[in-house]
Amino acid sequence: MKKLGSQRFHIAPGERYHLKHIDPHDDAGIDEKGEAKDLVEELQAKLQSFQQCLYAQGRHALLIVLQGMDTGGKDGTIRHVMGAFDPQGVIVTPFKVPTEEELAHDFLWRIHKAVPRRGMIGIFNRSHYEDVLVVRVRKLAPEEVWRARYEQINQFEKLLSDNGVAVVKLFLHISPEEQAERLRERQTRPDKQWKFNPGDLEDRALWHDFQTAYEDALTLCNTAWAPWYVVPADRKWFRNLAVSRILLDVFEGLELAFPKPVPDIDSYVIPDVPERQG
Repeated sequence: MKKLGSQRFHIAPGERYHLKHIDPHDDAGIDEKGEAKDLVEELQAKLQSFQQCLYAQGRHALLIVLQGMDTGGKDGTIRHVMGAFDPQGVIVTPFKVPTEEELAHDFLWRIHKAVPRRGMIGIFNRSHYEDVLVVRVRKLAPEEVWRARYEQINQFEKLLSDNGVAVVKLFLHISPEEQAERLRERQTRPDKQWKFNPGDLEDRALWHDFQTAYEDALTLCNTAWAPWYVVPADRKWFRNLAVSRILLDVFEGLELAFPKPVPDIDSYVIPDVPERQG
């Protein structure tokens, strides 16, 4: 496990992400799915323990942001990695096309409302980054509007970090070839046809525009308080392993611990329940 650390998927703030130089089919030299499965199970057991500390201590919240091209595996990551968490302490928020009410506010209004409270884990399936991705690529707002949002996002995430929210952002990086395979699977498998959206084909035609927009978002919003991680996602099992490793490193950086028990806890005698009268 030493050969796979979260820094494999992260670059220092100020450096530029070049997605063409990052292999979406990377497996870090781990050849067997069985080996990866064992490692994921080991990591998930540790994640469960950390989640208990997070909830009990109540000092921090964890916000996990998932972004990626269509079919990139956001839903699968939530099921297979975050599924290890106790659901009582997790809130998943999918961000779709803004409603009329949401459009009447600033673009971060709907996001801030969904930020998890201390002790909780929040998972964003898509996020505020849609406002510098699809809004940019599809020209839904002028450039002076979406370009100003990079710094607004950085300041928003700094506010969260300063108030106890650990922000970890995961870009699930797939190749166009793998996306084509997954789209064909959605097209032909009856249990997946409900997920097939012709609009995904329109976004696929804009692949290179989206890649450029993602590179700018990854670069301009990669900060010490809210770093980006680019996760190779062509191999689903490796994606799950990488995300688990990244989350564990984030948890370890929070210095979590269970609260101290009540004074003289050993002195308390647990009484027998008296027999019911009558």
